[in-house]
Amino acid sequence: MGWLFYTDRRVQTYADEKAEIARLCTFEGDTRKTELVKACKVGSTWYAAARVTNRDGTPVEDATYVTDADGSITFGAVFLTRYDDGCWGYKDMEESAGPNESRAPLGLIELLSDLKDLDSYAHDWRQRCRDWAAIPDYQEGDKIRLAAPVTLTDGSTCQIVTATHYRRGRQKRRCYRIEETGGLVRLSKASLAGSELLSSAKGEASPVLAEYLAGQGG
Repeated sequence: MGWLFYTDRRVQTYADEKAEIARLCTFEGDTRKTELVKACKVGSTWYAAARVTNRDGTPVEDATYVTDADGSITFGAVFLTRYDDGCWGYKDMEESAGPNESRAPLGLIELLSDLKDLDSYAHDWRQRCRDWAAIPDYQEGDKIRLAAPVTLTDGSTCQIVTATHYRRGRQKRRCYRIEETGGLVRLSKASLAGSELLSSAKGEASPVLAEYLAGQGG
């Protein structure tokens, strides 16, 4: 399915978006009904868990999902969203369709029904969500070994770095000091996947950054 935009501009705020995601995940047919269990927004992407039940109370039979104890199944859905000239739009896909965006919080993943096929797209998507959630949120002064060397814009590489920060106006921005050169670099969260904490040195101030700046001034 492609993108669908609302030209009436009725969706403008976070609350509007959440209400629309709930509406899109809620419907009734002749034999089944679906309702939203949980929705979370990460970046511009909404992740949803939706429960399906039979209207007559019998257990739901499905080729993809194991029926839960209460007779229902709960599946994951991904809604890519964006604004175009003030108009909100979305592109939705069910987890078994193999969506690329895979940053759903663990709390949402844990609500989903078990899968019958552990080699399915849905199983791979859930694992990628778990892998993303498992990436550490390093603290000031933590020394880290990256899972693989990262190539920088000048063609050099780095693998051992220390977490620090710099300021832009009133905002603190995370960056990392390169062990080999002492230079500073910004790293994406994805580049920290599989990394290892070598040592920890938490503190409000940044001795790493202070040392770096002192060296620059000399």
